[in-house]
Amino acid sequence: MSEPVPVAMSATLAADEALARRRRAGEEVLSLASGEIGLPVLTVLRERLAEASGRNAYGPVAGSRELRAAAAGYWARRGLDTDPDLVVSGPGSKPLLFALLPAVGGDVVMPVPSWVSYAAQARLAGRRPIAVPTLPGQGGVPDPEALRARVAQARAEGLDPRCVVVTLPDNPTGTIADPATVQRLGEAARELDLIIISDEIYCDLVFDPADRAVSPAVFAPERTVVTTGLTKNLALGGWRTGVARLPDGPAGREVRGRLLAIASQIWSSTAAPVQAAAAYALTEPPEVVEWVATARRLHGTVVRAVADRFTAAGAVLAPVRATCYLYPDFEPLRDHLGAAHGVHDGDALAALLARRHGVGLLPGSAFGESRRPLRVRAATSRLYGETDAERTEALSAEDPLRLPWIRRSLDRVAEVLDDLTR
Repeated sequence: MSEPVPVAMSATLAADEALARRRRAGEEVLSLASGEIGLPVLTVLRERLAEASGRNAYGPVAGSRELRAAAAGYWARRGLDTDPDLVVSGPGSKPLLFALLPAVGGDVVMPVPSWVSYAAQARLAGRRPIAVPTLPGQGGVPDPEALRARVAQARAEGLDPRCVVVTLPDNPTGTIADPATVQRLGEAARELDLIIISDEIYCDLVFDPADRAVSPAVFAPERTVVTTGLTKNLALGGWRTGVARLPDGPAGREVRGRLLAIASQIWSSTAAPVQAAAAYALTEPPEVVEWVATARRLHGTVVRAVADRFTAAGAVLAPVRATCYLYPDFEPLRDHLGAAHGVHDGDALAALLARRHGVGLLPGSAFGESRRPLRVRAATSRLYGETDAERTEALSAEDPLRLPWIRRSLDRVAEVLDDLTR
């Protein structure tokens, strides 16, 4: 009898639960671990969901025609002409990413650092994760030259890499790989006959409109699968809906067929009322576009303010260009942290901040790095308020940093870092 697959609980969800237990016990905690976007649901989307609540049939495995057409239009407005018949929906982009791994087959190349679930999903699917480092300040995409070397080495060792997973923009670093790097990735994937799975769930959270992330589907359209959802741009994590865009051509249609077969055995179809609301959102009417722009400004304002506090304490980090994540490196403070706190690696640093200050962060090891680097990921998306009223005010505030609850959180970050580095 085979042994169970050794996969731990998602680091982000485990950290959330640990902080929730401490909060219930009356402790003061500050959650910078979770990537959940703490914002209220746009009213018009609530209304669309309610109107569709009577829809009770399974519907097509790939998703309703309405949703697939809306997703195709969403991608077309971003320069990716899309056939609605090559769109597949699922109950979140996370299950879609997981189902794509057996649909493509083989072992999985991924950047380091990368989102906590990629390696775990590969192991759950019976595949081996193959780590490739990223270039400085260009998280989410493996260094194309290192990719070539590592894939050649992996194949010489008897492994079978067939796909590479990338994130544009990146979680955990909040950076964006340069278009030239993405182009070289596409060239390398073509040479190595790899399918690219491009997780683009953060593509609408780039702070500067002129600084958009360029999809590998632009450079390698015949071999790039793109996934996205509403969890981040519209803060609809609880609605669990995502869509995948399969490449046009024989390879894409073959993967689509296998993906649909897998979906039919796992989730049958995405919840019909959520599909209806998602279809409306993906057509991007003015109120949705305005809401996303407002949320994006809030994310940028708060995450940059938190980044300023880390750099003032002596940590180094690449400029955050998108998302609500930052990835500070405390290497310049290694000697001090070791002497003052007995901290010699990222795991110990995150544990100290949680134990001594009630601040939840994730160490770099959660994202595929070794324990030694003094890197942690901070997520600022839970700092906007404890109630919908506070979060709504944060969205509309001319200067959200002046709101007392956000200011308290920023002051708390500064106090903790001062204690750590003093």
